[in-house]
Amino acid sequence: MDWLTDNKIPVGRTAKTIVDWLTNNLGGLFDALAAVMQTLIDGLLFALKAPHPFILIAIFALIAWGLQRRITVAVLTVLGFLFILNQGYWDQTLETLTLVLSACFLCMLIGVPLGIAAAHRPTLYAFMRPVLDLMQTLPTFVYLIPAIVFFGIGMVPGLLATAIFVLPAPIRLTHLGISSTPEHLIEAGEAFGATRRQLLWKIELPYAMPQILVGLTQTIMLSLSMVVIAALVGADGLGVPVVRALNSVNTALGFEAGLVIVVVAIVLDRIFRSVKE
Repeated sequence: MDWLTDNKIPVGRTAKTIVDWLTNNLGGLFDALAAVMQTLIDGLLFALKAPHPFILIAIFALIAWGLQRRITVAVLTVLGFLFILNQGYWDQTLETLTLVLSACFLCMLIGVPLGIAAAHRPTLYAFMRPVLDLMQTLPTFVYLIPAIVFFGIGMVPGLLATAIFVLPAPIRLTHLGISSTPEHLIEAGEAFGATRRQLLWKIELPYAMPQILVGLTQTIMLSLSMVVIAALVGADGLGVPVVRALNSVNTALGFEAGLVIVVVAIVLDRIFRSVKE
């Protein structure tokens, strides 16, 4: 068997060569991307930290009521954030929300158009499918290595790793929603002289909206699942006390931070889930 291992395919060496070439030749591009992502993070964090906590809680409650039209969701939102405030994790929660909202913004901005394009071009989706499978199945820790090389330590590599891991969800669900549009609706629109763009905006997107909203919810949940991993590369938020608790075997700290993450996940899921669910 030595002959087989002695002549292994140079996967790791090839990956290192590619990363080294990107670092040496596209350093300016990565610096620009880091500046854009850092600006997005700083802006969101400032917007979340500027108002008093009670005012921010009221804003989230109003958003919950506006999206769901159910008083129970608004009350759950208020109670969830009050619990977080009571436990003393308010600042870390805002940092985590910044990372999650930034990842959601980037993933939906990229994922929805790609999902629409893939639904209209089966050949494109056939090419994208193995790439999406790789992005979802590759261990998330692997993303952190090039992220650190390209962007250093901090929130930016955490955001990048989170976005790469989460991006397949909105692409797949947008593709599912658009491609599931009944053919008779498309034919009716064409019979009335609708253009390709009108078919998209008037028929396909409204029909696919529940799936797109599910993609948004999945994006939020998957982003929260990356909180602890992102903390390993210097990203602030609720992952930091979890990592600290793991290193010091601090059961109380670990359960506190873990429960706060669960509360954030439940509140965001109830706020942004589709009304039809």
